[in-house]
Amino acid sequence: MSDLFSIALSNLLSPMVLFFALGFVAALARSDLSIPEAIAKALSLYLMLAIGFKGGAGVAAHGIDATLVLTAIAGIALSFLMPFVAFTLLKRMSKLSGVDAAAVSAHYGSISIVTFVSGAEFLSLMGVTYEGYLVAVMALMETPAIISGLWLASRYLDRSDNTSNGQNELLREVFLNGSVVLLIGAFVIGLATGTKGMETVAPFIDAPFKGILCFFLLDMGLIAASRLREARVISPGLIGFGLLMPLIGAALGTAAGLLVGLSTGGVTLMAVLAASASYIAVPAAMRLALPEANPAVYLTLSLAITFPFNLTVGIPLYLAVAQYLTGG
Repeated sequence: MSDLFSIALSNLLSPMVLFFALGFVAALARSDLSIPEAIAKALSLYLMLAIGFKGGAGVAAHGIDATLVLTAIAGIALSFLMPFVAFTLLKRMSKLSGVDAAAVSAHYGSISIVTFVSGAEFLSLMGVTYEGYLVAVMALMETPAIISGLWLASRYLDRSDNTSNGQNELLREVFLNGSVVLLIGAFVIGLATGTKGMETVAPFIDAPFKGILCFFLLDMGLIAASRLREARVISPGLIGFGLLMPLIGAALGTAAGLLVGLSTGGVTLMAVLAASASYIAVPAAMRLALPEANPAVYLTLSLAITFPFNLTVGIPLYLAVAQYLTGG
């Protein structure tokens, strides 16, 4: 127990979490602190590029083996199945309509890239290594949940305008979303150039990464608090779901990581991925596919409830559990 508190304290006192807290408090206090949208987008693009490239270089250094393939399969399965768990839980804990519950469920089957990055940086601070190819698994886990969420929603919709043009636009948004394209593209470049490529771009990708992540999380704190302050539709049951679902996801991710034989750090990051909730790719897809769903519900839950929970409490908890189970 003392180890858990020590790990949690280390995370809470990390620069990333403290900058998130600064933005959160500033927004709650109605400060005029803000990050221009163009700068926030540039920070996001930088993080996608750096994460993807480092992951590709990591795979090149590691090589493709059975563990990598099994981990990828496990990640896809988790992303596809978790919306069904989330949907069942939501119908028991809230009074959301079927469409809203399906939209929220899709968010909790997909992943938060920033939560993954924060978890990876926390592991680095704690001196815990992990498999670099988990970046590839992260990319694969973004879209299966969208398919599950749309299938769940289809049972509550009666549409006559489900045209091929609309379906094509949705597919385009899901697979050609800017963050997905940059993440996968950078991963492929990192894979192709390997260690030598990493050495070439390290001054741009490696050295500034933590500082830029702090700046990005400052903006995330501002947005999260604003969402929470403006929300009028979040019931106690939904708050409970936003705190319980990441724990269920983390348990499933931990089990998957142990089954495929990942290291302590790898198990932790599988838990982080399964515990996180998307607030970039899935909301964009839901805007196109389910305009009937209420963004105030799914964005507030994923960004203002689950994201802060994972950042402050979840990540150190998942590491402590992984260390206990793996003996690492």
